[in-house]
Amino acid sequence: MANVVLERLSWLVSPLLVLTAWLLVAAAGWFPPQLLVPPAHVYQAFSELLGSGELREHLTVSLSRLAIGFTLGALGGLLFGTALALSRQVEAYCAPLFHTLRQIPSIALIPMFILLFGVEETFKILIVLKAAFFPVALATSEGVRGIPRSHFEVAEVFRLPLPSLLRDVAFPAAAPPIVTGLRIGLSRAWMVLVAAELLAADSGLGQMIEMSRQMMRIDVVMVGVVVAGLVGCVLDHGLRLLEKRLFRWKTR
Repeated sequence: MANVVLERLSWLVSPLLVLTAWLLVAAAGWFPPQLLVPPAHVYQAFSELLGSGELREHLTVSLSRLAIGFTLGALGGLLFGTALALSRQVEAYCAPLFHTLRQIPSIALIPMFILLFGVEETFKILIVLKAAFFPVALATSEGVRGIPRSHFEVAEVFRLPLPSLLRDVAFPAAAPPIVTGLRIGLSRAWMVLVAAELLAADSGLGQMIEMSRQMMRIDVVMVGVVVAGLVGCVLDHGLRLLEKRLFRWKTR
């Protein structure tokens, strides 16, 4: 029983080690307190931001942008990846450009997107869409290509229409790599969104971090950094749980 409890709590070891090192270095005074804020001050800032509603407001804005951009990007990637895998014409005409564009870091496109769309919501949603589209499209394409040919031959015998072919054959068979692509796309989309808000935004978690940096409120900066990491971890863990639930038959 004790071993089971220790195994379940093992994930706490590395955070506790980091927190302990943070406490020791801050107490030793190796860095100015304005630069290395003690954990207690960060927790106090977190409580203040939570109590005033400022943190909740910024986080809600960021998550709304993420939800819209990721949904559009994931749906587009799912459809395009399927077309890329099933259609020779789409592969011939679109694959070279697709593989070229997916190599461009999303952050590198931020200046161009700002020039084209300004600093309003369109720019942020589009940069999230781009970050999510390519991992999902690539994973979907590879997943559908990996489906045994016999699956499609059976579908041809039963003369399944395209919607039924996708719903009943292609997507279920390619589900594992697609979910992996969704996980990667969601993580990248969240990181790119925070970076975009750091550079050009009037609200959102990234904007809160940048404004706090300019005001030398390093405690608030640390709150934003920790919250960004926790949100990304929760999002990824949620998709991991979904993946385990959908494919629990693989562990039997």
